[in-house]
Amino acid sequence: MTAKNPAKMRRQPQQMRSQERVDSILNAAEELFIEVGYEQTTTRAIATRAKVPVGSLYQFFPDKEAILKALATRYFQREYQLFAQLHTQQAETLPVDVYVDKVIDAFDHFMNSHPGYRAVYEQLLNLMTYPAIAAIDDYEYRIIDELAAFFGRLNPKLDTEKSQAIALVVVKVVGDLLWLATSQNPEMRQQLLTETKILMLGYLNNYLGKDSPQI
Repeated sequence: MTAKNPAKMRRQPQQMRSQERVDSILNAAEELFIEVGYEQTTTRAIATRAKVPVGSLYQFFPDKEAILKALATRYFQREYQLFAQLHTQQAETLPVDVYVDKVIDAFDHFMNSHPGYRAVYEQLLNLMTYPAIAAIDDYEYRIIDELAAFFGRLNPKLDTEKSQAIALVVVKVVGDLLWLATSQNPEMRQQLLTETKILMLGYLNNYLGKDSPQI
């Protein structure tokens, strides 16, 4: 597929039964991408694992790339849901150190409790086209915008541009370090989490801590 014609779902499931079939296809594909890799997985193998006729698979997905991108979109949506759960009004009352621990632990748990997360994103990066990059950016900047607003509520003295810059740094730095941690052994992973928390706590205390000159 070219950047002008990216792979996507042929039709959206409208009924619960159709949605369940799509979910079965995505779950089967994710399992196979982990077990044998994206390149070795075929649409027929996915259909067999999902226990659906291959023709039914093609009703929703034109090819394997479309399935991969649908899996990535599902992860985007779940990550956003987790972000929203962590940034409620109640979260605005948390001390900065508690907030940092809670957010980093939650996203680390998310990444490591979904074994397909890394397999899907690594392959997506290999297939990267402009529309795929734009889709990732759309989800990421939605989180950045909402995180900036959250920081602005915590410290009304921060102007919009400053809040946006802080949110951008937090999302990019934490995201990259947690991604790196997923590829490490358990001891190093835990050490990276600790260092990420120290880094973010020191950074955010400059703007959100009770002794911050910005408040």
